[in-house]
Amino acid sequence: MKPATLILTVALASFTVVSFAKDTNVKGHYRSDGTYVQPHTRSEPNKSYNDNWSTSPNTNPNTGKQGTNQPTWDDKAPSRRK
Repeated sequence: MKPATLILTVALASFTVVSFAKDTNVKGHYRSDGTYVQPHTRSEPNKSYNDNWSTSPNTNPNTGKQGTNQPTWDDKAPSRRK
């Protein structure tokens, strides 16, 4: 498969998965270093990297911001590849 075709396939798969993702409300809380985290909404956790709102070309429906992280061919976070 050509690289461009592979990237397009991953992108289309991401859109399909994101359209079915549920939102989870996160309560405000304090981190162990004392930093307060404001309440916010995020997608439900799963094992997919490419369907996160921060991954391009996905758009966060709450903020309208487009993701900037590059999608991966194997749907794993770059730090989790071995």
